[in-house]
Amino acid sequence: MINRLDSSSEQFLNALSGTQRRLNRAQLELTSGKRVNTVSDDPDQISSLLQARADLENSLQTKTDLGRVKTEVDTAESVMATAVSLVEHARVLAAQGATSTATPAARKNLADQLGDVLKQLVSISNTTVEGRNIFSGNSDQSAAYSIDLTQPVPTGTYLGTVATREVRHPNGSQFAVSKTAQEIFDSPNPGENIFTSINAIRVALESNDQAGINAALPNLDTASIFLNQQHAFYGSVQNQVTDGITYASKNQIRIEAKISSIEDADATAAALELNQSILQQNAALQSRGKLPRTSLFDYLG
Repeated sequence: MINRLDSSSEQFLNALSGTQRRLNRAQLELTSGKRVNTVSDDPDQISSLLQARADLENSLQTKTDLGRVKTEVDTAESVMATAVSLVEHARVLAAQGATSTATPAARKNLADQLGDVLKQLVSISNTTVEGRNIFSGNSDQSAAYSIDLTQPVPTGTYLGTVATREVRHPNGSQFAVSKTAQEIFDSPNPGENIFTSINAIRVALESNDQAGINAALPNLDTASIFLNQQHAFYGSVQNQVTDGITYASKNQIRIEAKISSIEDADATAAALELNQSILQQNAALQSRGKLPRTSLFDYLG
């Protein structure tokens, strides 16, 4: 038959077990650096901690997405700046060809240069970033345009689709990040169509058509203004992306501070608790060892 421990022994063992638990927890806090390692460490804070971790993951993903977009938008802004310069050069060439003193040979040479400008603009329309055609809309695996100067419409038809992609700002808003090459270079409005305007002057120069050159010049002038507006769009998107990344970085710091305040251990307090628990444990064992013990021989003496 096994007898139960007396109440004094039970109290001693319970107290010793409690001291051991505090000691173990203090050791875990010191080694892990965390005050909350399991749900039982602070049940009231678990919900807040899980939400903060989810918010942090969401903020980091948004920041990563914006970083990818930044590469694309920076590239688009840069090539758009080049396109603006090319169109300005085309306007200079057209003005030279419009003079009454320009010879047929000079106009043919100017037409060839405008052909080169068209080729470069088509190349810009097919700009890729990380394998994606950034001006082809949602069909980013396809080139936007091809070029064949022997054809009546040398740039052909647009081979992409509409651009519907948007990105999320960390503040919750959404914004568009791209335009298609069709929107930028091949507008249905003659006064905004870069390709058509340049090609009309090119054809007129090749034909030594003074009237045709003069008739095409106004459209190129207005198309140039339109192109500058498209360039400005990408400058605006750059600002939005940069603002979003800055916002996400600040939000990340705020959330990490919140998580730290919930789960990080106080190393000084944990070290003090560890030392006190060890002292209490040793003192309890020493005190218990000094209690008088009786045996059967004490009663037989």
